[in-house]
Amino acid sequence: MSIDSKEIQHSALELDENDRAELAKKLINSLDQQLDDDSIEQAWIDEVKRRKAEIESGEVDPISGHLVHKAARKLLDK
Repeated sequence: MSIDSKEIQHSALELDENDRAELAKKLINSLDQQLDDDSIEQAWIDEVKRRKAEIESGEVDPISGHLVHKAARKLLDK
């Protein structure tokens, strides 16, 4: 017996919130396993270099963590 993806999606959406969250974690983890540790580390190194270059070139102005948290709290209080 073969189940198609539409049937699986329909069944998954009928699960309670906790079961859907657990299923989502397992699906995401199954995709993450395709990446090896070296490629993940290299991706982070590349991202840090990209962000550093944006700051150094003036393309991006860094914002302190304090200001980010203050703005987030303000948004959440609305």
